[in-house]
Amino acid sequence: MVATVRTVLGDIPAGELGVCDAHDHLFLRSPVLPGQELDDRERAAGQLRGFRRLGGRSVVQWTPFGMGRGAGTLASLTRSTDTHVVAATGLHQAAHYTPELLAHIRNSLADLFVTELTAGIGTTGVRAGLIKVAGAFHAVDAHARLTMKAAAEAHGRTGAPIAVHLELGTAALDVLDLLCGECGVAPQHVILGHLGRSPDGFTQREAARAGAFLAFDGPSRAHHATDWRLPEELAALADAGFGGQLLLGGDTTVPETPGLPYLLRRLRPRLEHTLGRRQLDAILIENPARAFALGPTP
Repeated sequence: MVATVRTVLGDIPAGELGVCDAHDHLFLRSPVLPGQELDDRERAAGQLRGFRRLGGRSVVQWTPFGMGRGAGTLASLTRSTDTHVVAATGLHQAAHYTPELLAHIRNSLADLFVTELTAGIGTTGVRAGLIKVAGAFHAVDAHARLTMKAAAEAHGRTGAPIAVHLELGTAALDVLDLLCGECGVAPQHVILGHLGRSPDGFTQREAARAGAFLAFDGPSRAHHATDWRLPEELAALADAGFGGQLLLGGDTTVPETPGLPYLLRRLRPRLEHTLGRRQLDAILIENPARAFALGPTP
């Protein structure tokens, strides 16, 4: 059976993803980021076109439920820019929502995720292709346990991969203990995000040894050791035999972030110098095709 990825225009063979930005945002809104919304369709279109001109083909948007995903716009954007876009369901940290909203949905999260994966997001007809959840700083708090258990149930019913925001790159092993140990999700269907923000080689290797995909996503900020440590981190993991589990993304969260083209315009040449063309192609093309493929369902 040919593996498929669920894009906003429908399922495609996973091999058609091409060069993939494995974690980014075209649209995003949160009370935690007031006045820094990503909500401009023309800006999003420009980002996709710039990415496409540099050889990019696919973008996986990790914006989950209730954070301004722009679901009604994604289908027309992907058509007009000749790109593939994968949308997300799921739930971020509690700080991104009102207490009233969380109280309203907390007992039906798995059903909500399944509906958005199978029937569509609202009335848009756009189906999500992955489930985004989030850990806490160095912990899996009560909110994370609730959302991750719902994500595991939704994965079991749909085969959709689970993408995890690790707060500042922490708690990766605790997340795997919950999702894969307690909830029984096969680790190859789990994508751990932001591992570069906590450049802990031991934890990175242990997470890779468990079988999860490791996403290194987001350009450097003043307090993040991301870009300058990235080549050596990826090389160490590839040399240890985990090159087939590595992913790259831009994680554009606010307007002043460099944006989608930065991944290919600036990071790709730097990483090719260190890793070589063959390994980098695997990270940008082959690994996403496996990481975002729908898994088997009962």
